[in-house]
Amino acid sequence: MTHTRYWPLQLMLGWLNLVLTAPIIYLYLGLPMIMRQHGWSGIEIGLFQLAGLPAVFKFLLATPVDRYHFGRCTYRSWSALLMALYASVLILLALYDIQHTPWSLLFSLALAASLIGTWADIPVNALAITYLPESERIRAGAIRSAATSLGAIVGGGIMLLMQTHLGWAWPFVALALLLVSGVVLLACLRQYVPVCQTAVTAQRAGLKEWLNFFATPDFRRWSWLILLYFPFIGAAWVYVKPLMLDQGFDASRIAAIVGIGGGLVGALGSLAGSRLTRHFGSGLALPAFALLSVGAISGLLLVTALEMPFIVFAAAALLTALAMGMASGLIFGLMMYHTRPGLAAVDYGIQSSLFAVVRTLVPMAAGIMLGHFGSLGMLFGLLAGVILAFILASGLRHSITAFIQTQRL
Repeated sequence: MTHTRYWPLQLMLGWLNLVLTAPIIYLYLGLPMIMRQHGWSGIEIGLFQLAGLPAVFKFLLATPVDRYHFGRCTYRSWSALLMALYASVLILLALYDIQHTPWSLLFSLALAASLIGTWADIPVNALAITYLPESERIRAGAIRSAATSLGAIVGGGIMLLMQTHLGWAWPFVALALLLVSGVVLLACLRQYVPVCQTAVTAQRAGLKEWLNFFATPDFRRWSWLILLYFPFIGAAWVYVKPLMLDQGFDASRIAAIVGIGGGLVGALGSLAGSRLTRHFGSGLALPAFALLSVGAISGLLLVTALEMPFIVFAAAALLTALAMGMASGLIFGLMMYHTRPGLAAVDYGIQSSLFAVVRTLVPMAAGIMLGHFGSLGMLFGLLAGVILAFILASGLRHSITAFIQTQRL
C-alpha cells in the first residue's frame, strides 16, 4: 500500500485522538474556571485535579487490553467499547448541573471519565502500531501530537464558549457526540489489513511483561529519554500564560494569540517535525528539536528578564509552542518503535505512564520554583532541564537510530 493510501487511516486515528483529548482538556483546564465562577474554593478545585491520576497508571489499564481478546481485531473492539462508555459518562455529567450537584458526585463522574478516557487511549494507539507500517510511525506520532493541540483548542476554548452561551450540559453533549463519531469511524477499519498480528502469548500479559520491558537495554535507554526529553518544554508552555499575566498583559490578548494561536502553532510544529524527521532521520531530529527547546526557554528567560513588549513576548511564547509540538510529536512517533510483538498495548501503556508521571511532576516542581525563586528562577531551572535533555539526546541518538533500523529489517 502506498503512502498516500495511508492518509485516510492516519486522519481517522488523528480524529480518534482528538475526540479522546478534548473532554479531558475541558474537564481539567476548562471546568476550574467555571467552578471558580460558582464559588468553589481553591482547595476544592485543586483536589478536583486528582481525578486525572489514572493517566499515571496506564501500564495497569493496558494489561487487560492485551490479555483479553474480543473478536478478530481486539484493539478495535476495545476502542469502540471504551469510547462508548466514555460518551455515556459525559452524558451523565451533562445531567448533573454544577449548581445543584455536590462536589463528591461531580468528582466521581470526572474520575470515571478520566479513567475510561485514559483507558480508551491505549487500544486506539495500539491500533496505530498494529495497522501502520514502520514508515508511517513518525507521521502518526506527529498527527497524534497535532490532534492533542487541536483538542486543547476544542476543549479549552470552543467548549468554554459553548458553556457560556448555551449552559452547563451542551459541552458534554457535544463532546459525547464527537466520541460517538469515533465509534462509527472504527467500523471503517475493516477495510484495512493489520501489518502486525497480535501474538498468542499476549494473553499472558502481566507483571513479567512489565518488568521485561526494562530488561532490554534499548528500551531502558529510551525510557530515560521519555522521562527527560519533553517535560521541561511542556512545563514552560504551562506557565507561559501566567508569566504574561504577571507582566501586566491583557488576558483576552493572551487567550487569543497564545491560547488559540499557540495550539495551532503546536499542531503545525508536530507536522513539520514529522516531515523533518522523515527527511533527516531521528538521529538528527532528537538533538535538533531538543536544541530548539533550549532556544525557546532561553527566549522566554530573556524577554521576562528585560520585560519586553507584548509582541516580543508573544513571539517567544509561540516559539515555545513550536518546540513543544515538535518534541511531543517525535516522542509519540518513536514510542511506536519501542513495542514488542503482541504487546503493543502493554508497551504503549508503560511508556505513557512514564510520560504522564514526569508531565505531572515537572510542572508541579516548576510551580514550587516559581513560588520560591520567581519567574526567572523557574525559567533557569527549566533551562537546565532542557540542556540536560539535549545532552542525553545527543549521546543516545546513534543507539536509538540503530535500534529503529533493526525494527525496519
